[in-house]
Amino acid sequence: MTIIFVVLITNYLGKKEMKKLLFFILLTIVNFNHFAQSKHAITVDDLWNMKRIGSFDISHDGSKIIFDATTYSMGENKGNTDIYIVNTDGTNLKLFIDEEKSVSSPQFINNGKTVAYLVDGQLRFADLTGKRINKIPSLYSGIGGVEFSKDENKIIFSSNVYASCKTQECNKQKDSVRINSKVKAEIFTGLMYRHWNKWRGPKTSHLFTYDFKTKKYTDLTLNGKYDVPPIALGSSNDYSFSPDGHEVAFTMNQSDFLATSTNNDIFIMNIENIKQNEPVSFAKISTSKGNDNQPVYSPDGLYIAYRSMKRAGFEADKQSIILYNRITKTHTNITEQYDISAGQLVWAKDSKSIYFTAANKIYNSIYRIDIENKFLTLIAEKVVASSLKLSNDGKTLYFKNQSSTYPYDIFSINTDKTNFKRITNINKKLLAKIEMNPVETFWSIGAEDTKVQSILVKPPFFDSSKKYPLVFLIHGGPQGHWEDEFHFRWNLQMFASQGYVVVAPNPRGSVGYGQKFTDEISRDWGGKAYTDLMNAYDYALANYNFIDKKNTFAAGASYGGYMINWIEGHTNRFNALVCHAGVFNLESMYGTTEELWFPEWEMDGTPWTNRKLYEKWSPHMFVKNFKTPMLVIHGANDFRVPFGQAMELFTSLQRVGVESKLLYFPDEYHFVTKPQNAKLWWNTIYNWLNEHKSR
Repeated sequence: MTIIFVVLITNYLGKKEMKKLLFFILLTIVNFNHFAQSKHAITVDDLWNMKRIGSFDISHDGSKIIFDATTYSMGENKGNTDIYIVNTDGTNLKLFIDEEKSVSSPQFINNGKTVAYLVDGQLRFADLTGKRINKIPSLYSGIGGVEFSKDENKIIFSSNVYASCKTQECNKQKDSVRINSKVKAEIFTGLMYRHWNKWRGPKTSHLFTYDFKTKKYTDLTLNGKYDVPPIALGSSNDYSFSPDGHEVAFTMNQSDFLATSTNNDIFIMNIENIKQNEPVSFAKISTSKGNDNQPVYSPDGLYIAYRSMKRAGFEADKQSIILYNRITKTHTNITEQYDISAGQLVWAKDSKSIYFTAANKIYNSIYRIDIENKFLTLIAEKVVASSLKLSNDGKTLYFKNQSSTYPYDIFSINTDKTNFKRITNINKKLLAKIEMNPVETFWSIGAEDTKVQSILVKPPFFDSSKKYPLVFLIHGGPQGHWEDEFHFRWNLQMFASQGYVVVAPNPRGSVGYGQKFTDEISRDWGGKAYTDLMNAYDYALANYNFIDKKNTFAAGASYGGYMINWIEGHTNRFNALVCHAGVFNLESMYGTTEELWFPEWEMDGTPWTNRKLYEKWSPHMFVKNFKTPMLVIHGANDFRVPFGQAMELFTSLQRVGVESKLLYFPDEYHFVTKPQNAKLWWNTIYNWLNEHKSR
């Protein structure tokens, strides 16, 4: 096209003009090629240079958004969180509060004239210029998960205290004794003495209030031995004010054997005329033996909506939306007819419907349900949404959204499903320099002729005429799913960046495909899910000519790591394997993990009541078949899948002569969270895969 243009225009130009034109065309081509090649594949440094948006809030007039974002330093090996402010049309983004200590959880109050936020475990305030104002007294035990009453005269929040203490001075004294004691030993008389990545110790999370009129803090669950919110299957969404501010609804688990209980329940308490150092009475309103959580009052005060699971002991049961009528004391399941599990709940301003998120194949979509006729509307499908907020006029939903090609940014959509838009683009400059391909999907036939969806990501600068090695990724949970997301640990683009095609299937156990599909992994860990995975792998190799069949690798974490260990004993399809925090010996895992309801549900009992099933699905029973080289990775502070699982696995691999390597992190847990540790993690995996390619 350029040559034809030059020939035609030559007839109208002199020699000097012609030289200038040719020089301009040449310069344009060079600049275009330079721009095309200036992009690069994503690197570990790119990943950790990206700002990560956390919580946000919308001003009362809908004109501004306040949010926190964390920036990491590879050199300092840590992150720091600051607060930013931006107009809701995306203009005038600026840093709002920047301190040496992390600041987070900003909220607009005082009709949008004031911002409340947390710093160093205390609540602080600033005006819209960022000037600090109106400090409230610090609370020794700290403040977390703040919610304001509608009239903004009170807040409720959680704080960790000694159950026997009635005063903050008592908490301070007990802490001092523990810190200064030369003996660090502890005596335990019950289970759940540690959880996730922390030793629990003698403290309990209590629900507190602060009254801005009396200027007093009050422990609402004084002397309580139960955590509010619960230590597991709960969140800061697990308590809320009634519209008049007189009542609080909250979530608590009153089981005396927490390690086997998912029975979180919803309680209400009247907080009018409460007295310091005196317990406040409360009443249970939920009825299920399963996990009930996230109570939210309707704006008109008639209802409390909450999520509820029916089955006791099953943490991945369907989350139904239950309406509790505060007048009639009756319960109604408004999502019973839908095979969908509710996420975050947000009431419409007219109290006639509820907006919520829910896993939907590779997305986390936004829905609305009418509470009277139970009509369900899909508001936004192809999003991975979280942190829903509704504008004061009830016309616009704001939320965080991500995809495989960008981390969370703030988006909005009108409640009539129009005007979907991106508001922030906080990593725009960095992302503009990175070459990434969006996710594609394919469906294969799994066990029992069931359709299974997989994500496929092509490497950067993809050339369909070339052959590329394959990385086959297996998600954890097992009741989880691969989404169109920008994961900061198991990032699909990071695996693709090294010239790999990435295939990430959602086999049995995955959420977003109906509750039956989720249920069908329990008691069958190496059964239908394994068939689903291997069929997806075989389908990919048979249908994508650009995959190099001689160079395929598999990696996974947690249950994904379990499946890597299962694959080790059941197929030689792969050149090499990567197991991160994977379950190896189901019986010894039972005795060292913390949430016992999980193995007892998944294996239908304990090792001594159902040993046959534990043995049937335990990878350690198949060590004699191990042949494929394996990289094993684990953190010392992982209490969900304790480090002993990696030790047993690595010992077995070494003992039977399988090429293997152990990457051990003494300062990490189920996740690798420190920048320099993450760099080592990625580079060790990259090197392992590269070393085992067939040349």
